[in-house]
Amino acid sequence: MIIDQVRANFIKEMMKKSKRPDNRSLLEYRPVKVEKNVLENPEGSAIAHIGSTKVLATVKFDLMAPFSDRPDEGVLMVGAEFPPLAHPDFESGPPNETSIELARVVDRGLRSAEAIDLKELGKVKDKDGKVLGVFLDIYVMDHNGDLTDASALACLAALSCAKVPKVDVENSKLLRNDFVGPLKLNRSVVTVTFNHIEGNFIVDATDEEEIASDGQLTFGVTDDGLLCAGQKSGSMGLTKEKMVELSRIAIEQSKALINSV
Repeated sequence: MIIDQVRANFIKEMMKKSKRPDNRSLLEYRPVKVEKNVLENPEGSAIAHIGSTKVLATVKFDLMAPFSDRPDEGVLMVGAEFPPLAHPDFESGPPNETSIELARVVDRGLRSAEAIDLKELGKVKDKDGKVLGVFLDIYVMDHNGDLTDASALACLAALSCAKVPKVDVENSKLLRNDFVGPLKLNRSVVTVTFNHIEGNFIVDATDEEEIASDGQLTFGVTDDGLLCAGQKSGSMGLTKEKMVELSRIAIEQSKALINSV
C-alpha cells in the first residue's frame, strides 16, 4: 500500500538519526501492564498490554492421549487467532502463516525452558490412559506492534494464575469446579524482540516500525537468565558479536517483563 510505504520511509529517515516517532530510546519498551483472571470460565486467563497492543491468553485443561514418545507426560498445545477487529490487515478464516508462527515461537519458548511441569501432569491418567492436556490460546485484541512479546507475556501470566482441575478417573472427565491446586511452573519465560531498521536495532517496535524493518530477531528468556529459544526472520545479516550483544540486552530487558506478571 502507498500509505504504508510513506510511513516506512518516514520511519527510516528518523532511524538514520537514531530517533523514533514516539520519542522512545531505541531499547525502551512502551508501558507494560498485565491483568490476570480476566475471564471466569477458563482455568487461567490474562491480558498483556504493551503500549496500545493488547493480547488475551487463556488456559483450558482437557484429557487427551499423550504423545507416543512421551507416554508419561501431559500435553501442551498452543494456538493463536488474529480476529479482523484487531487490525485492518487481519482477515477472517483459518489460521494463517503469521498466526501459526506466533504460536510456535511462544510454544518453543515454553518447551525449551521446560516452564510447565508436564511430567507432573502425566501422573494422573484416566482408565483409557489419557493425561491432562494444557490448551493455551492466544487472542490478539489490538495489534499495534510487538505481538510476539505481548503474546508470550500474556501466556506466562495466564499460566501463572491457572488452576488444575481434578480428574474423575473412572468417568474420564474433569471436575471443573474442583481443583487440585495451581499449575506448577518450573520457570517463567518471556520473549524480547528486536527489529532492524537502517542499521539500528530497536525493541518493542510499533506496527509502523515493523513495516519499515528489514528483519526481526526474538529471544526467549527465562527468569534465571537462560536464553532458551530464538527466531530470526527477514533479510538482515548478523555477526556473532552482534548476536552476543543483543542476547545480553535481551536478558536485561526480560527482567522488567517478568516482574510485570
